[in-house]
Amino acid sequence: MSVPKLVVGLGNPGPKYAETRHNVGWMVLDRIADRAGLSGRGKERDAAISVRGRLGDLDIVLVKPLTFMNDSGIAVRKILAREHVPLEQMLVVVDDFALPFGRLRIRPEGTHGGHNGLRSIVAELETQHFARLRVGIGEPRRDAIDHLLSRFSGDERRLLPELLDAAADAVESWARDGAQAAANRWNGWTLPATDSQRAGAAAKPAPAVGAEEASREDNQPPPASEPGAGEIGGPTGPDGIRRTMSGWRRILPHPSDRASRS
Repeated sequence: MSVPKLVVGLGNPGPKYAETRHNVGWMVLDRIADRAGLSGRGKERDAAISVRGRLGDLDIVLVKPLTFMNDSGIAVRKILAREHVPLEQMLVVVDDFALPFGRLRIRPEGTHGGHNGLRSIVAELETQHFARLRVGIGEPRRDAIDHLLSRFSGDERRLLPELLDAAADAVESWARDGAQAAANRWNGWTLPATDSQRAGAAAKPAPAVGAEEASREDNQPPPASEPGAGEIGGPTGPDGIRRTMSGWRRILPHPSDRASRS
């Protein structure tokens, strides 16, 4: 039997937390399970619900820790040992309020960045050398915990299925091509702005194009003025490519514009 790709979605168990922002990792796993015909087939064991199956030609294991977010590492350590999966075959899907709603960020490794679920995994495994997909849930406008445990707004819910589809595509890209290739493809992708995002942009001076590329792990300030062609964050050229803080990137079409899904 081949070594599967292990995809861990972080969240909190119970109806109180269902469909909250902090559970977007679970939502992404549900979307992948739907595609693979694995919905409803998960079994509870070792502090997690997990299911093993096929996604196209890929062997995958989908895992939802049931330990609550702050102890996610306990379940991850157990599932890694049971499935004999090396760390380079694991991807953790998490929410991130340092990213605008509708942005994705894949990294081959990195710090926990203040996320308690990632903090627990790093502590249990004693390493931060595992891939993660961060799904933007938007910046808190009030207490951070209240924001994490709140549900998406009406205009966000209208776009949420498209975001979950894109995140599921990004997971498949990681599983087939690796973290760096998936990052090159998906880290520049974004949803159309929600009504609240447009209202917020109208209420303050517009940031330089591409300034949001700096995440809390990048820790880089935005450019002081509007960049020009060929500069970081500058306009997209006629070939659809622009320069970002992580290199030259082709700006991907919106998923609804694609003729078929990979």
